[in-house]
Amino acid sequence: MANASAKRIANQNETTVKLLKRGMLLPTFISFILRFLFRRSSLPPSKGSFAIYIVTFFPAFFLSNYLVKIGTTRRDPTTGTLISYGEDLSQPGVTEWCFDILYVTWACQIGSGAFGDWFWWLYMVIPLYAVFKLWISILSPMILGRGSNPVVMDKDTETQNVSKRQEKLRKRSERGDPRVRVQSGRR
Repeated sequence: MANASAKRIANQNETTVKLLKRGMLLPTFISFILRFLFRRSSLPPSKGSFAIYIVTFFPAFFLSNYLVKIGTTRRDPTTGTLISYGEDLSQPGVTEWCFDILYVTWACQIGSGAFGDWFWWLYMVIPLYAVFKLWISILSPMILGRGSNPVVMDKDTETQNVSKRQEKLRKRSERGDPRVRVQSGRR
């Protein structure tokens, strides 16, 4: 079963790596075509527009290469068997944030080609989201004293939320029934 999971992750990663490789060129090409079709007066792009494109291209290029590097599967060249499936590129956290930055960058590239340079203001979503996450996870608990402590429940509300089966198992464990194993630390 674990081998099936590794194959599934490897297939997902291979598809995602192909998307990343195409995604570095396709938005630039689409932007150029949209400029040519709808905003011919903006060809060639202004120095400011070109500077914004270059400044945002480098982080996108770095993140794309990073994701390709960690997500590339390794196979045996002779038999084609899976050696390593790489990191799971669908995992939450930093990997997800890298994809978010790439998608916003690509959207800004295409949007600026279709609607104008003002579309690059959408790029401000990235630092605003970073400030939001910083506020929620670090600053707000420190400044306002809101910790991540769980809410203390009354004994009455705790007994109401327990199912009949859980109540039977609790009674058996209190009697010392060997059929009941206590699993501590899981919820």
